[in-house]
Amino acid sequence: MKTLSFTVGLLLLLTVYCIAMPHGLNEASPKLCCMKFSDIIIPKMKILSITKTHSGCQQKGFVFKTDTQQICISQSKSWAIRAFNQWLVS
Repeated sequence: MKTLSFTVGLLLLLTVYCIAMPHGLNEASPKLCCMKFSDIIIPKMKILSITKTHSGCQQKGFVFKTDTQQICISQSKSWAIRAFNQWLVS
């Protein structure tokens, strides 16, 4: 009887752990991060969207989406900050 109770308890514990695990991993991992940053200046007319990287990323940046690619630009670039602020207003 002890073995049966132990087995049922262990299965219940594993079931709860496996159900909770995917949510915990999704919440802990950053959604959008940049590992490398480009030094190019993107013309305003080519920008489709600008997204700030996730707050959990090691390096802060912006992701500029154009019609052909996504480009990471460091948040230390003054032109990128201006472009992002203008994007928020428009």
